[in-house]
Amino acid sequence: MNANSDYNEAESTDVTKKQLIIDLKNVMVDAEALIKATANQGGEALVTARSRVEDSIARAREKISDLEEALLFRTKAAVEATDTYVHENPWQAIGIGAGLGLLVGFLISRR
Repeated sequence: MNANSDYNEAESTDVTKKQLIIDLKNVMVDAEALIKATANQGGEALVTARSRVEDSIARAREKISDLEEALLFRTKAAVEATDTYVHENPWQAIGIGAGLGLLVGFLISRR
């Protein structure tokens, strides 16, 4: 496996994690709204279920916070690695940028 495929895999994993975080936050907002809407409802089963959902939401918030921290750490590491590479290999970085620019220009002009 080469460095580009490792980077692409890490990038797609980061995008997937970001989407997961967004989705989990939306589920938690909906669950909290449901809990508030049923707050006046009685019954032992409902009270128990509400308590379990509140506990689950608390655990999910902690996990999301951990995921966000890990994602931020990986993003900063990728930025630092890119910065180091560009400073150590400026001509290669210019060549790669020019090559990508030509490729994108070629693809756009075909339309």
